Amino acid sequence: MAKKKNKNGNNAGGLENGHLIDLRDVHKVYKTDAGDFPALKDIDLKINAGEFAAVIGKSGSGKSTLINMITGIDRPSQGEVFIDGTPIHLFNEGQMARWRGRNMGIVFQFFQLLPTLSVVENVMLPMDFCRMFTPRERYERAMHLLELVDVAEHAHKLPTAVSGGQQQRVAIARAMANDPPIIVADEPTGNLDSRTSEAVYALFEELVEQGKTILMVTHDDDMAQRVSRTIILADGEIVNEYLVRAMPSLTPEQLVSASNKIECQTFAPGEPIILQDAEPDKFYIVTKGEVDIFLSHHDGHETYVDTMGVGQYFGEMALLSDSNRTATVRASRTSEVEVAVLDKAVFNELMSQSEVTHEEIRREAARRSESQERARNGDR
Repeated sequence: MAKKKNKNGNNAGGLENGHLIDLRDVHKVYKTDAGDFPALKDIDLKINAGEFAAVIGKSGSGKSTLINMITGIDRPSQGEVFIDGTPIHLFNEGQMARWRGRNMGIVFQFFQLLPTLSVVENVMLPMDFCRMFTPRERYERAMHLLELVDVAEHAHKLPTAVSGGQQQRVAIARAMANDPPIIVADEPTGNLDSRTSEAVYALFEELVEQGKTILMVTHDDDMAQRVSRTIILADGEIVNEYLVRAMPSLTPEQLVSASNKIECQTFAPGEPIILQDAEPDKFYIVTKGEVDIFLSHHDGHETYVDTMGVGQYFGEMALLSDSNRTATVRASRTSEVEVAVLDKAVFNELMSQSEVTHEEIRREAARRSESQERARNGDR
């Protein structure tokens, strides 16, 4: 039987482990003269090692606050923050500073290089602070990192003597000084020209290929679309990322509204999710595992049509045509499947609100209809 989960996809009765970054029911409330301001609400976020994730959202959406929770610069009013299994929300300031220096590299929007230290001394600083490597090794490592970011020739200059793009590269080298598993970058290309921004992004891609996990705040929509995962924040809440992938043309407001109406379900291996000829009532997005699609015949025989994986959706054909289901969809027989579910009323509302989304899903439904017709005729 399908198991229901909360809107963020977590088991209602327990918490999953094994994620490099794991925020659990995080809330952050700031006290102001006008009263309490909730900057983050009900944040459940899990990021695995090796992911390249972008955090996007309008000004005031909570992006910087979220980053501050993950880096330990600020503490949650409620909830827990685990980094590689370590409960950093329980650390005092001294513990946090030592832990952060060894485990996390931070790239700030305005570089924050110390103006009285040379470029190479700025890169050596985290190693000095955490007492990592010998003095000679620190210098050699700093020069190696500067070579990686292509600014080694400027090693003995002051930061003000190099360009903004070069300063940003130095900041990235400094973030890598202690070989942290996680690099957090807050608007790393916000003050750079397009050519330099592209070079910085390419460097991040290389670091991910080397096994680093990168979390990047950005206002650059083009750059956000190129990462492996996009986390959208609106009014202090995370929009369901699979909904974003299925319906990328929706506005942030529409995505937040729909995310709050999502129900997540789990189906056992081989369990039916929708049955052919049934009345349409829901729209599904695969969030874990795979589903198999079959056509049922009058003699009880079934024809395999397709397999869908994470980020793909189904159930739209009958909803758009307001007719009975045209196929049977089951969880893969090899493992359980998790899906994000929108009911018919919410789906129809989204289609009426976004003509672009409606047209994109209509085209996909037409393509699938043709595929099913070929399968019926034995020409797959």
